[in-house]
Amino acid sequence: MRSLKRLIYLKIARMSRKSSTPVPSIISCDTKIKGDIWGGETIHIDGKLEGNIMCNEVIIGTRGYILGDIKAKSLSVYGTINGTIDTEDLFVANNARLIGNACYTKIALEPGAYVEGNCIPRAKVTPMKPAVAEGESKQTSELKAVK
Repeated sequence: MRSLKRLIYLKIARMSRKSSTPVPSIISCDTKIKGDIWGGETIHIDGKLEGNIMCNEVIIGTRGYILGDIKAKSLSVYGTINGTIDTEDLFVANNARLIGNACYTKIALEPGAYVEGNCIPRAKVTPMKPAVAEGESKQTSELKAVK
């Protein structure tokens, strides 16, 4: 269903030239690329890419295959990735294959998704507390920390 919505969106975006949202770059299923892809808003890959990707959003279609590293704000995987991933939002569908390490902020794995490697959540940064509160001596605050 999600793929159908995206396909309809692409058709409408191409038909309306006044659209302020950019149309994604699409690598079709019969296309093979060797090299890196840098920049761009959205890239949809149904073909084969041997190289690295760095952009805002990456969608790997069911027939897509990536051999390389991906750094993106959002990554949706329906095909196969063999490489290292660095993303904020990671979605891996039930028929997808992820081989390699993934660093993420949010993750969604459907039942049946194949993951071989480490999934490493980004550590949330917590604000540091002041060492000594107002009106306390250094020794008092150290005693509280020991207890």
